[in-house]
Amino acid sequence: MSAELDALTVVNQLRDLAADPLNRRAIVEDQGCLPGLILFFDHPNPQVVYSALLAVRYLAECRANREKMKGELGMMLSLQNVMQKSTSPGETKLLASEIYEILQSAGKEEAEKAEAAAASCRRKAQFFLGSNNKRAKTVVLHIDGLDDSTRRSLCEEALLKIRGVISFTFQMAVKRCVVRIRSDLTAEALGTAINSTKVMKAQQVVRTENGGELIVPFQEGSAVLVEENTDVPDYLPEDESPSQEQDKAVTRVGSITDGMGWLSTAANFLTRSFYW
Repeated sequence: MSAELDALTVVNQLRDLAADPLNRRAIVEDQGCLPGLILFFDHPNPQVVYSALLAVRYLAECRANREKMKGELGMMLSLQNVMQKSTSPGETKLLASEIYEILQSAGKEEAEKAEAAAASCRRKAQFFLGSNNKRAKTVVLHIDGLDDSTRRSLCEEALLKIRGVISFTFQMAVKRCVVRIRSDLTAEALGTAINSTKVMKAQQVVRTENGGELIVPFQEGSAVLVEENTDVPDYLPEDESPSQEQDKAVTRVGSITDGMGWLSTAANFLTRSFYW
């Protein structure tokens, strides 16, 4: 069997596997298959090129794949080459152009989803912290330096020492802390406590008249006397906290074992045939 026929056989099989939605994540996560499909874009056989593009088009239907596909070495440049190559058939150029547009918009989609998630977190935080309590108020802090769990623990310790802090929750992705405090406690007291860690600096987030947000720094030298709790109870551990957020939830849906043996074979072929 010739090398060209082997290439066509492999790319057709990958195309058929990619047509099944249950296989698409596994194909993209495999270290050899996606780079191999990109190399097929430059194959001298037009049937191999078109079949490889069709496989990639199937893979791009899975939204979770798009960011990784867009960032794969050579993906976007190879698609452009197919679109601009004078010898590429019209239907091949159209398919390459469609894939390019889908992947090009992947970054924008992710940014919009992240903004929507952040807005949802803000709404939930305001609701669960008891915004209807007239004897308490909510202060939103933007904390520069709130980068990891160690800094978060320092911030927790600083806030727990302040008499008048009712509750607080963190939004690590946007470096914010939503604090529920007694009405007679000032936001400046929170800022003083957090700034005393020497590794973080707090600013207050306030809502403007038009519904937007404004980050207001605390005035230099505005440190206030903070009344500390003398008997601080043990803080609820992270592994028991009902408000702990799961960063990732991974589950396997369906079975793809029927195609994975052939997928492994295809990956091995692509590794052996990296250049034709």
